[in-house]
Amino acid sequence: MASEIRDINLWESGARKIEWVRRNCPLLTMLHDEFSKTKPFKGKKVALSVHLEAKTAYLCLTMAAGGAEMYVTGSNPLSTQDDVAAALVHEGLEVHAWHGTTDEEYNSHIKAVLSVGPDIIIDDGGDLVHMMHTEFRDLASKVIGGCEETTTGILRLEAMNRENKLLFPMVRVNNAQMKHFFDNRYGTGQSVWDGINRTTNLIVAGKIVVVAGYGWCGKGTAMRAKGLGARVIVTEINPVKAIEAIMDGFDVMPMKEAAALGDFFVTVTGCDKVIDEEDFAVMKDGAILCNAGHFDCEIDMARLREIAVESKEMRNNIMGYRLSSGQWLYVLGEGRLVNLACGDGHPAEIMDMSFAIQALSAKYLVEHHGELKEKLIDVPDEVDVEVAEKELEFLGKHIDVLTPEQEAYLNS
Repeated sequence: MASEIRDINLWESGARKIEWVRRNCPLLTMLHDEFSKTKPFKGKKVALSVHLEAKTAYLCLTMAAGGAEMYVTGSNPLSTQDDVAAALVHEGLEVHAWHGTTDEEYNSHIKAVLSVGPDIIIDDGGDLVHMMHTEFRDLASKVIGGCEETTTGILRLEAMNRENKLLFPMVRVNNAQMKHFFDNRYGTGQSVWDGINRTTNLIVAGKIVVVAGYGWCGKGTAMRAKGLGARVIVTEINPVKAIEAIMDGFDVMPMKEAAALGDFFVTVTGCDKVIDEEDFAVMKDGAILCNAGHFDCEIDMARLREIAVESKEMRNNIMGYRLSSGQWLYVLGEGRLVNLACGDGHPAEIMDMSFAIQALSAKYLVEHHGELKEKLIDVPDEVDVEVAEKELEFLGKHIDVLTPEQEAYLNS
């Protein structure tokens, strides 16, 4: 099947972006060189659905260097960068993605990469796995296994696993220490505010920021807001995380109270209708809403569009909605992931670690095909440690090593 992209003539711009990433991703570059020699994915078809920007493209090229036949699509209608998609096609990969897809086009692109009968799936959010288990169930027996990048995707996998519906092993990449400690906290923390700041051109200092959810992504988002000079309110459903937020210096209250106070709202929960019609009604005129969880349902966009008496584009990636009570609410990136819909996603050095875990987890699946008894598996400790050791090496840092006497003491 031929690639489906916006414009192949954009490839040079995309190639420059990928080259910049290459220069700042030493782990993936190391794996690219290694895979070029060992060809761990020779003869294997890989279907990938991840936010299609330059870091993802470099992961695709790294796996292709290892012999993989790559079939690539995006995981969000607004995060695909058309020049990057063109650059991958120019390199000989098959890509089905463009920026601003309709729901029908988005699903069509996922179907296109699954129709080839992949051996390995690399997913971000669970859409590939879901469709493989429904519309392409007849091809599932060919799948060696897959890797899931996100918290939301893992929640979907765990729900399927509880019901004994998973048909092949999936690696919980997001649960690796070298992934969620850094990607979710520092990657999300920086990229969310990169997206907000470049889109709004407004100051954060002195404002009230409401962060919904205090998982790793919420911690990073709140920490960076505090660093920019904001007063931060956290909303939570988990009492332990709520206490943690308080001891980290943040106020904690229900969204129904926070809604009337916030200047900026960032949802980071993976849940549905975290900000709803009742919350919209009491918000300040000019409140800015965005999502950094996964889907565009954390802010109840469907209901906001229904109750708005007027809507218009205020700036690129900012839609204004006027309520019957008169106040305007501004939503960034249509309620989709603000760090990708309104920015370039996580910094390159962060995704270098995350995608190194992805590539090594896929290699692990190939090497242990037929041996894995569980359908949901964690990233092997040795992979986590290898990535951490290499990252320290690239940072030029060294750590202590236990003496034999110390090991004996700790194990006694």
